[in-house]
Amino acid sequence: MRPVRWSSPAWEGLSLRDLGLHRLKDLAKPERLFQLVIRGAPDTFPALRTLDSTPNNLPTQLTSFIGREQQVAEARNLLERTRLLTLTGPGGIGKTRLSLQIAAEAVQRFPDGVYFVALSAVRDPELVPSAIAQAIGISVSGNQLPLDAVNQHLRDKKVLLVLDNLEQLLPQGAPVFAQLLQANAGVKAVASSRAALHVYGEQEFALEPLHVPDLRSLPSLAALSQFEGVKLFIERAVAAKHDFQVTNENAPAVAGICERLDGLPLAIELAAARIKLFNPTALLTRLESSASVLGTGARDLPGRQQTLNGAIGWSYDLLDDAHRKLFARFSVFARGANLEQAETVCGPASELGIDVLTGLDELAEQSLLRRLPDFDEPRLLMLQVIREYAAERLEQSGENELVHDRHAAAYQTLAETAAPKLFGAERKQWLDRMELDHDNFRAAFDWTTARGKVAEAMCLGAASWRFWQMRGHLREGRMRLDALLAMPATRQHPAERAKALEAAGGLAYWQGDMDACQVYYDECLELARASGDKTAIANALYNDSFPANVTTNDV
Repeated sequence: MRPVRWSSPAWEGLSLRDLGLHRLKDLAKPERLFQLVIRGAPDTFPALRTLDSTPNNLPTQLTSFIGREQQVAEARNLLERTRLLTLTGPGGIGKTRLSLQIAAEAVQRFPDGVYFVALSAVRDPELVPSAIAQAIGISVSGNQLPLDAVNQHLRDKKVLLVLDNLEQLLPQGAPVFAQLLQANAGVKAVASSRAALHVYGEQEFALEPLHVPDLRSLPSLAALSQFEGVKLFIERAVAAKHDFQVTNENAPAVAGICERLDGLPLAIELAAARIKLFNPTALLTRLESSASVLGTGARDLPGRQQTLNGAIGWSYDLLDDAHRKLFARFSVFARGANLEQAETVCGPASELGIDVLTGLDELAEQSLLRRLPDFDEPRLLMLQVIREYAAERLEQSGENELVHDRHAAAYQTLAETAAPKLFGAERKQWLDRMELDHDNFRAAFDWTTARGKVAEAMCLGAASWRFWQMRGHLREGRMRLDALLAMPATRQHPAERAKALEAAGGLAYWQGDMDACQVYYDECLELARASGDKTAIANALYNDSFPANVTTNDV
């Protein structure tokens, strides 16, 4: 772009060159950068090494990264010497945020890409390769195994994978990560888990809480604000109440809050979000009088986890009944939801006693939900450790089945709405939407299958199979439908079973498994004939001819 010159004599020979918008680590939004051009001096330099210069899907952070400078430096040094760095620690200690910071600072060392792989909603280790493929943006075709497709794509590349929330996949899932690293010498991984993976070559990095002051000898006001825990509290408190500041009068209470919460970042954020309602002294008093925060909850949990559960419970206790109900209901969403989905599943307002949008906004204000900035429409996410707490509240409320049924129905409707759109001009838009909610589709399928709601599960599978095929999730779709169709109860719903058989046959066809395809299509034809529906019979006959033709042509 042409430089902009100043007319003032004081700036003679100087100009600014607009370099455009760039994403920089620690900043929530892209910033416009300028190059100072000095007449007679070199003005051509290599492209800027910002987050935009390397392929990546790192989520934009809405808040700054506070503290842990030494831990970031140590972790980066360890990453130089190891290919699997596992950040361990209890929920809420900041593993995900630290892993993203490490990745952002290391992006220049991985020219082929840095990719965040969210695994909190994945329960089956066999689905891990599909989740990685999805994050990288590659499709799995035909009868190719997802792990083979990932290995083929990553071969000879320098890539960093940020594997988030692995604990629910251990120990069975550990070999998957080991195989991935063994097959690709240029790939490194930063994993976050409450426990180590225990695979060869792993370097564990145990996270400690943020530094907090010693209440027995409080430092000066200036020194106090430099403690990581206090600094985090101040920033989040200012975000909630713009005129908040630490004074000589409230400094002991601020220090006491951070110490009471064991320096756990998430617990401190939850407390700071309440500064609009309580001054620090009142806040500390409430924390000290709260039995849950003082650790009288589940005694079998480690101390810091008791503290975090107590902090979440304390925030929950401060909600009114309507917000508590909304908080619990939102836990059914895996990897978040937009407003329309939240209203469908959590509402209506007449039932909740509060407008869903207003309620969600309040939960976000209290740090119980996170706003996701990287999407065209507003989307909210519940952190995994908070979601686990909310799910317990939903179970205790007696509404668990009701809300999960609504969730499954909502995503069945979404899949059925999307299915015909996958063959028109809006194909990519609908495929992207289904990909974004893939974890919610998985959760809906798991719920309906586990609860024996096989008719709903078969309809969901039938509506989803083209998405699975087009986005390379063939193996996952086949696994799900194979297991579902093996359930005897599905035979009591011939119409829905026929749809699921057609879907399973289609997936088998695209995998090149013509024997299985023929079996599925043959039974589908039998059910169509039994129904007497001429359109269904014609469609089944058409499908039934495909595997035989492929086999004949191959011969």
